[in-house]
Formats: sequence, structure tokens, C-alpha cells
Amino acid sequence: MDKIKVGLQYWIPQHGLTRLVGKLASAKAGGLTTAIIRWFIKQYNVNMNEALHSDPSYFKTFNEFFVRELKEGTRPISEGSDVITHPADACVSQFGPIQDGKLIQAKGHDFTAQELLGGDKNLADQFTEGEFATLYLSPSDYHRVHMPCDGVLRQMIYVPGDLFSVNPLTAENVPNLFARNERVVCIFDTDFGPMAQVLVGATIVGSIELVWAGTVTPPRGNTVHSWDYPAQGEQAITLKKGEEMGRFKLGSTVINLFAKGSIHFDESMKHNEPTVMGTPYAHKA
Repeated sequence: MDKIKVGLQYWIPQHGLTRLVGKLASAKAGGLTTAIIRWFIKQYNVNMNEALHSDPSYFKTFNEFFVRELKEGTRPISEGSDVITHPADACVSQFGPIQDGKLIQAKGHDFTAQELLGGDKNLADQFTEGEFATLYLSPSDYHRVHMPCDGVLRQMIYVPGDLFSVNPLTAENVPNLFARNERVVCIFDTDFGPMAQVLVGATIVGSIELVWAGTVTPPRGNTVHSWDYPAQGEQAITLKKGEEMGRFKLGSTVINLFAKGSIHFDESMKHNEPTVMGTPYAHKA
């Protein structure tokens, strides 16, 4: 059955299906929208007690519900300049050293930092022998992504690609999954060196949005696009630890890359363990 589930993903019209679902999720369908949201909450055991607006009928579209805001103080941010915090509510898929330029995807599968970052060797070299973490956001999670530390945006790269599901089953069976799916790469300069925060698209992920750029996907294309940002001045984009930096409309994966010798992961980091945005993730080396 697992082979069938994975095999079907090679045959379905990934982008067409995603565009269709994206349109449906943004539709204002009144009582039907509310009924779908109620079903989703029950099906995935979504904790609406944390949401700023807990009544499903408040949301005019499914997308509004999916990127729902949390009550103030629900995710306190761990203080301390040496503490790096989790960027999202998620599950730890993989984490560890970047060895020979490669990141572990799952048992028997890996991919290169250069592929993940859109093919830029000079950029990938900045993370040689560094550390990485892959965090999977399930349907029930809070789907806003935040900054794990203070950072100044240096570069944003849109990388076109496939839209395979990114759940554990697919990660174990689709080679190069995270380096073949559509993604948005964000490079920040921080007090402990360069950091990459990569938002990976997936089947029926209607869009990836960033606070400084709005919707990055869709529209989609076949060309890698890159934007550079100033390090200083009025045009510089500076985000503080815990600030929102982006969001998924339907869930996916966040991958962080850190430079060699810049961090060590918190002892709480374990494979398949849930994460809570704002709690300790790593510490400056």
C-alpha cells in the first residue's frame, strides 16, 4: 500500500491539483467553508483553544483558518542572546552535521546543500561542515514560521520544482525530495554567522508567503530567481528572534542550515520529537 501511495505521486498532476486546492481554500463559501473547517479540526485534532479566534465561523476562507493567529503569550520566546529558538511548531525529521556537503533526508537517502539552495556553490560552501535540521509541519500544526534568532535578510531565492508530499513516508521513498520540491530559500546574516531558513513546498501547499515579499508561490515557473537585500539602511530587512517571517497555506517543511562551528543543538532535540515555536532549539557555540 505504501508503494502505491508513493507511486501515485509521480503520476498525479501535482501543480494542477495544488492550484485547484489553492483556489478552493481561498474561496468564501459561507456555511460550506465553516463545515469544512469544523471537519478539519475534528479530523486532525487541532487545538483551537490556542487560537486568537477559536470559533470556526470567524474564518471566511479555509486559508484564513489554516494560518490562524495564536493568542498573545501562547508561544513565549526563550530569552538570551545565545539561545536559538524553534522557528515553528513541527516535528524533528532529521538533524545533525552537514557531511561532505550532504544532508540526511531519511535512511538511505541524502541530498546536497548546493542542490537545496538552488545550485549556488559559493553559497553552499558557507555551510560546509556545518549543521542542519529538517522540521516537518503536520496538518494540525500552527503554520506560521518565525525567526529562530535576530537576523538581517541578505538573499531570497525561489527554486522551482516538483510538489511531492513531504510526510515521513515520502521522505523515506522519494530520492532528493527536499532538493527537488519547489522551495523558497532565505539567507540571513546573524550574530553567529550565516543562517539559511528554507521553506519547502509540497502537494496542495497553495502558497508560501513571506512578511517582506508577500506571496512568493504561486505564481510558479521554471527558472530560479534570486533577490539581494542591503545589509544596512532604510531598505534593510531586519527581523528579531520570534518575529514571524513567513507562512504556509497548507503544511510543509522548514530546513535550517548553520555554518561550521556556529551552533550546537539543544539537548532536547531528538528525532521524531515535536517542537514548539519559541522554545530552545540550539545555542551559539
